[in-house]
Amino acid sequence: MIKLLLLLFGVLKAGKIGVTGLSMLLSLGLYATIWGWRYAAGFIVCLFVHEMGHVIAARQRGLAVSAPAFIPFMGAFITLRDAPPDVETEAHVAIGGPLLGAVAAFGFYFAGQMDNDRLLLAISYSGFVLNLFNLLPVSPLDGGRITAVLGPRVWLAGAPLLLAAMLYAPSPALLIILVLAAPQLLRAWRYNPAAPENQIYYAIAPAKKLEYAVMYLALAGALAIMAYLVHETLSGGAQSAF
Repeated sequence: MIKLLLLLFGVLKAGKIGVTGLSMLLSLGLYATIWGWRYAAGFIVCLFVHEMGHVIAARQRGLAVSAPAFIPFMGAFITLRDAPPDVETEAHVAIGGPLLGAVAAFGFYFAGQMDNDRLLLAISYSGFVLNLFNLLPVSPLDGGRITAVLGPRVWLAGAPLLLAAMLYAPSPALLIILVLAAPQLLRAWRYNPAAPENQIYYAIAPAKKLEYAVMYLALAGALAIMAYLVHETLSGGAQSAF
């Protein structure tokens, strides 16, 4: 077993996917002990596709970005090696994750419908909920970085939603997100739109603000509807979401 692990590590390192591959396998193994390997693999795919959406969007804007890394029971993340020069670039990178993640969730959904496979539908449900949660309008979640085109004070409206999620389904992961959100909320409270640095960073045309607002609301609405419909299907409330 030790020789096998060393060989696997060497292969992953040689392929320059050491962190991504090892963290993915670790997460897969831990998730599989709880939910079984098929669900664990599908959930990992949802996380990976979501993060690759960020990677693709970042590279479209010429930003250097790390490969995805997985943290068991927390999800996955990428690291931008170049800071976004303005809020529109930040929003573009942020929306790439839930947008591509939604595509993955729809893929599992349609596969589950065609094969009448409840496990695939369960994976799609997780994908819809995962990406919908990430759209909560509070930083550091994707939704906070997207809605920042309206100004960081919008995060103050998202804070009660994050707190409600914590009260409804308390978990260590949500607690960590709350801790990470605290300094961002303080920043939003102290935000001065007249400060020169803020005028530069948050300068964005009204048409672009509207564009991101429409994309955000449409994506959040689609994910919410699908999460509800798939939940009803799995609970026996409906035979099909369509």
